[in-house]
Amino acid sequence: MAPSISIQHPTFPTYFTHFHFSSSQHSQITSFPFLSKKPLIKQHKPTFKITCIASKSNKKTTQKGDNSDARDLVRNILRNISDKEPLVTTLNKYVRSMRVEHCFLLFEELGKSDKWLQCLEVFRWMQKQRWYLADNGIYSKLISVMGKKGQTRMAMWLFSEMRNSGCRPDSSVYNALITAHLHSYDKSKGLDKALGYFDKMKGTERCKPNVVTYNILLRAFAQAKNVTQVNTLFKDLDESIISPDIYTFNGVMDAYGKNGMIREMEDMLAVMKINQCKPTIITFNLLIDAYGKRQEFAKMEQVFKSLLKSKEKPTLPTFNSMIVNYGKARRRENAEEVFEKMKSMGCAPNFITYESVIMMYGFCDYTSRARDTFDGLIASKKEIKVSTLNAMLEVYCMNGIPMEAHALLESARDFGVRPDSSTYKLLYKAYTKANMKELLQELSRHMDKDGIVPNKRFFLEALGAFGSSETTKFAAGTADVKKQTSTKRDTSKLGTTKLEMNQSQTKTSVRTAAFSIQLQGCSEVKLDTCHLITLPVTTTMSNVVDIIPHQQ
Repeated sequence: MAPSISIQHPTFPTYFTHFHFSSSQHSQITSFPFLSKKPLIKQHKPTFKITCIASKSNKKTTQKGDNSDARDLVRNILRNISDKEPLVTTLNKYVRSMRVEHCFLLFEELGKSDKWLQCLEVFRWMQKQRWYLADNGIYSKLISVMGKKGQTRMAMWLFSEMRNSGCRPDSSVYNALITAHLHSYDKSKGLDKALGYFDKMKGTERCKPNVVTYNILLRAFAQAKNVTQVNTLFKDLDESIISPDIYTFNGVMDAYGKNGMIREMEDMLAVMKINQCKPTIITFNLLIDAYGKRQEFAKMEQVFKSLLKSKEKPTLPTFNSMIVNYGKARRRENAEEVFEKMKSMGCAPNFITYESVIMMYGFCDYTSRARDTFDGLIASKKEIKVSTLNAMLEVYCMNGIPMEAHALLESARDFGVRPDSSTYKLLYKAYTKANMKELLQELSRHMDKDGIVPNKRFFLEALGAFGSSETTKFAAGTADVKKQTSTKRDTSKLGTTKLEMNQSQTKTSVRTAAFSIQLQGCSEVKLDTCHLITLPVTTTMSNVVDIIPHQQ
């Protein structure tokens, strides 16, 4: 039976738009009437028969084996990378085994861990090898990695380097470049640049936009809530020889859904039906998540029923989304029913599911049940993720019991979890909001012990707990920072941290604070409080806590 989705019209409750996706197949002859149904050449019976028996190919098995070997080699290289010796020295040890595919995997792994500079080192090392041949694929991959890390200028430099090496850009390179600009900090400028490259592609013969290009742009403009541009791109796509695929519609609907634009998402679902694209499990999941976040549970349950009747099967993200969204609406019984149904259908909960259950109980003020779930995970001897610890800590903080959160942090290492920067950021925000200076000092000592060095983003997000509009302006990077150039210290070895504070004249209980940090030999931090303090970079967090203003 073909899957169907029935969605109630948002304006007229009695009107239903029924989306049915036919699974019937048409033969080539019926699809192309200009082809003759009669054979053009008279067929004669053969006087003898030749039978060829082909053995089953092991090509896929060989490819899987090769890919596994390549990943094993890359893992060995990553384990041997250290600060004690240059990366090039490590690569030279594997020079006889390394090839292009290994470098591609290295680009991926280094990009995931924010080591994009080491990607460039690997690239320079590649260029010196005998087997290296300048190729669009290599540059496209590097541009993509740089773009995801917000290194737009580096992506542009690689594009110029590619052209200088004799390679002619194609659609894949331009797609990577467009994606890089869309990841830039100035989203408006990035969208304009992306459209500029899109127009350039349409005017270049071997760089014509493909369906991937349209998918990237459509999702970006849907995320920017620019419905007019989305419609323009769809019109352009309809007039071209390219047909939208399921990724086109899923990307746009997901972006609309995450922005709470339910009507636009449903309109896109109607366009998807017109184009006869069958919904996938991703389609069902994004609809369930979008309706759940908007607490339109009738539609969410309706889509879930359609999913159960279709050929698709619910996955863990399906249930996880429903559990969390029911929890946010404080509908504990519904969430528990979904959890039991998931287990009855044979879906084994993963750590994200347990985190969803813990957060659900937190939203419903059932901290004891949340802790029981967490303790059950510990007793099961399963690996406890940092994100699971963070979920339990957040439950304590949102229910106003930071002391319990701190006690859990103290015992985290007993069950094999080492807190990271996200853990400390979460607790720093909660302790600051609760005006608990003692806990802040304890937290600072833990950060020093774990070697967690707070950066600009840490302070901006942590002090966002004060809720000041001025904090938001500073966080956007628009604060005016007075540069102090005179210093008697050797900044090349030590460096200084300058904290400029301007105390607000308002007598409200909330203190606003915003940081603007620059790492150029010395770091400058601007606050709303009226002192100028110079500290060495080696100053620990526990010292800084005494300087940060708190609520009286």
